Amino acid sequence: MWARLMSFFGKDLAMDLGTANTLLYTPKDGIVLNEPSVVALDARDDSVIAVGKEAKEYLGRTPERIRAIRPMKDGVIADFEVTKKMISFFISKVISKKNLIKPRIVICVPTGITQVEKRAVIESGHQAGAREVRLIEEPMAAAIGAGLNIHLPEGNMVVDIGGGTTEVAVITLSSIAHSQSVRVAGDEMNDAIRRYIQDEFKLLIGENMAEQAKIKIGSAIELPERLTMTVSGKNIIDGTPKAIEIHDGHIREAIAEPVKAIVLSVRTALENTQPELVSDIATNGLLLAGGGALLKGLDQLVNRESTLRVVIDEDPLTTVVRGTGLSLEGKDFQKVYIN
Repeated sequence: MWARLMSFFGKDLAMDLGTANTLLYTPKDGIVLNEPSVVALDARDDSVIAVGKEAKEYLGRTPERIRAIRPMKDGVIADFEVTKKMISFFISKVISKKNLIKPRIVICVPTGITQVEKRAVIESGHQAGAREVRLIEEPMAAAIGAGLNIHLPEGNMVVDIGGGTTEVAVITLSSIAHSQSVRVAGDEMNDAIRRYIQDEFKLLIGENMAEQAKIKIGSAIELPERLTMTVSGKNIIDGTPKAIEIHDGHIREAIAEPVKAIVLSVRTALENTQPELVSDIATNGLLLAGGGALLKGLDQLVNRESTLRVVIDEDPLTTVVRGTGLSLEGKDFQKVYIN
C-alpha cells in the first residue's frame, strides 16, 4: 500500500543509461528525455559546463580548460563521479525540485555487467536522488518494448546493438536462457571509420564526422545505388584543412570487422541454445533493436548468415527504454529485475 502511494505521488522513471545516449521514460508521459551521454567539465575544478546535446558539440572542439568526455564505456560506468553528475542533471530536467517524493528508477544494463559495475550503477542512481533503484538487462527490456510475450515457454531471440555493446539473448519464461554481451557496437564502428579514413586518405576526422558518415552512407551489404558524402578534417601530412568525397563502399570496408563480430555473436548464441528454443526462434524470428539496427542492410546480412527471419523494431532507438518503462507498470514484469 505504501509503495503504491509513493508511486502515485512520486514520478517513477525508466532510464536507458547508454554509452551513446541516455533516455528517460515515465509511465504517464512516455519518453521525456533523449540526450547524448556526454558531459563537458571545467578542467580547473571539474564543475559542469554542459551536458547532453550541448556537450556533444564540444567534442573535439574544446580549449585546454574544458574537457568533454563520455562517462560511459561499453555500456557501463567508466567515470563514476561524472556519471553521477550526468544522471543528476538529466533527472533534474524531468522532475521538479518541488516534488517531495524521490523517484523510483529502473535502469537497464548489459547482460555481461559485473557485480562491481552493478553496484556503481545502483549507487549513482541513489546519489542522483532515487529512493529505489532496480536493474533490468537490456535484451529483456528490448523484448518487452517490442511487445514480445516473454512469459510463454517458447524461445525469442533479441539482438540489441547499442553504442558500446551488442547484447544477444534468448528469452523464455520471463528469463534469459542464454546471453552473450559483445563489447563491439556503434562506437567501435565509428572508431573503425576514423582509422580507415586516416589510413586510406591521410585525413584525420572527428568522432561526430565519423558517426555522420556511418548513419548517412554506412551499410552492411552492397546497396543498389551508390551513396556519397563529403567528409572534412585535417590533412595528416601538412596539418591543413582537407575535404574528400567518400562512398558507401568505403564505409562498408571500414566497418567490416565490427559487423562480422556482431553476426558471429548471433551464430555463436544459436550454437549454444537448446534445440527446442532454436526451433521456436526459427518460427518467431530474430528481433533487432538499438541504434545499430538502423545500419542499412544489416537485417539482410543477419538473415543470410543465420537463415533466421529478422524483424527490426518500429523505433529501435527507443525499444529498450520503452520496455524498461513498461516494466514499471505491471506486476508481471517485477520478476525480470536482476537485483
